[in-house]
Amino acid sequence: MALFSSPPSSLCVLRLSAIGDACNTCAMVQAIQRQWPTTKITWIMGKAEAQLLGDLPGVRVITFDKKQGWKGYTQLWQQLRGERFDALLHLQTALRASIASLGIRAKYRLGFDKIRSSDLQNWFINTPVSSPDSPHVLDGFMAFAQTIGIEDTNPRWELKLSQADQDWAKQYSHSAPVLVIVPAASKAFKNWTADGYAKVAEHAVARGMKVILAGSPAKVEIQLAEQVCELSSVPLTNLVGKSSLKQMLALLAEAKLVIAPDTGPAHMAVAANTPVIGLYAHHNPKRTGPYRYLDYVVSAYQEAIEAETGKQLSELSWRSRVKDPDAMQRIRAETVITMLDKALSDFHTLKETQ
Repeated sequence: MALFSSPPSSLCVLRLSAIGDACNTCAMVQAIQRQWPTTKITWIMGKAEAQLLGDLPGVRVITFDKKQGWKGYTQLWQQLRGERFDALLHLQTALRASIASLGIRAKYRLGFDKIRSSDLQNWFINTPVSSPDSPHVLDGFMAFAQTIGIEDTNPRWELKLSQADQDWAKQYSHSAPVLVIVPAASKAFKNWTADGYAKVAEHAVARGMKVILAGSPAKVEIQLAEQVCELSSVPLTNLVGKSSLKQMLALLAEAKLVIAPDTGPAHMAVAANTPVIGLYAHHNPKRTGPYRYLDYVVSAYQEAIEAETGKQLSELSWRSRVKDPDAMQRIRAETVITMLDKALSDFHTLKETQ
């Protein structure tokens, strides 16, 4: 039975990081807003995540800077002093998030059940949320919305983009259909090969597309993008490290298709309603892949995890992670090119009709 039969006065959402998980949380928050537009929602998120989602309509965003250490907690608790929420939706099992929750007063403190809980989160909640059959992170978040009484949990996103950010993206996307490749994740072991990306880019250009590389200014991302450009026999537009998160979101929204490993921009593209080909080997894409586009994931996960453990995938925990740092090299360029052709065929009119 749902916790609320009528709209609660106020809710607090606690999800600090990361970008991809924040995008998934956004879908849950906006599902709540559609059913309960009068409910006041406070979302505590990280600084980077606030750069992307800090201006969500109708949501009060409080940023938490983990780099400040104990000072970050005390500043957060000071901002919340004297407040009491009808419910806290504690969506992050990390201990730092649970410590942050100590300063949040709420009648109901929702957290994950024993299937998904970790890092002692059960000590900080009083209402465990039953896990759905699907292992996907977003479905797990939507279970919180269902628990409090939200009926329509079909994920839909409405993200704000300024005219300036849209104009910035359009200057790179007006000449041909755009394929945005986000070559790198923040953790290098999740990255595919520069040679593979170059071959896929060459094929896309041969099909009449413009290829743009995008990503953060992190050193690992800049270096990989430079390698892709050096290996490619066709010109590529390299914007890695040259955009804000909002500009990248606008660019992803302009694209016809996105290719990315297990990284935040893949979920940003989903939120922007742009099809994604996800490249996975370390984490189960059924859990962390780009929602709506799981059928377009190129995955070496099952092959790698079974080779590493000697067990069938069905025998392993849904949390199991591949430890082999070279696992992504199992993905072949020819497989990604085949998926690219399939996606271009399947999504030929998608962006024009939605």
